[in-house]
Amino acid sequence: MTVKKDAVVEMHYTLKNDAGDIIDSSQGKEPMPFIQGHGNIIPGLESALEGMKVGESCDVSVNPEEGYGVHHPEAIQEIPMEALQGIDNLEIGMQLQSQDEQGNPFAVHVKEINEKTVTIDANHPLAGETLHFNVSIENVREATKDELDHGHVHSGSCSH
Repeated sequence: MTVKKDAVVEMHYTLKNDAGDIIDSSQGKEPMPFIQGHGNIIPGLESALEGMKVGESCDVSVNPEEGYGVHHPEAIQEIPMEALQGIDNLEIGMQLQSQDEQGNPFAVHVKEINEKTVTIDANHPLAGETLHFNVSIENVREATKDELDHGHVHSGSCSH
């Protein structure tokens, strides 16, 4: 069976940046499962895996537009420290939840902490980066109806 829409794919991957530094990897862990064609992984990687078979591997470079998006300078804002009252142990790199004007939640990261202000960044930490993946396909199977209905892989004997 090949990697195609509605297939559950299990892959091992190593993700590196342009400098060759490893950002993330599944090596030494279980392969990462996802449903192909459902936006479970970034678009550039998903399209590169289409048609691959179990046992195949590839190297894929994904540009920011097909990865985590371009970096938007306007997504970096300085807010008053009072806006974060009640958050203990505030530290650089910490992820916080925010809301847009319509009440939709989104994540921001703390970039800088000053005496009276905090700089937050709503960009994904990998926005603007070209991502370099080494991927091996470990397993491919048909997704169950429940998995397709829920949009994600169910592991083990879990039933909803």
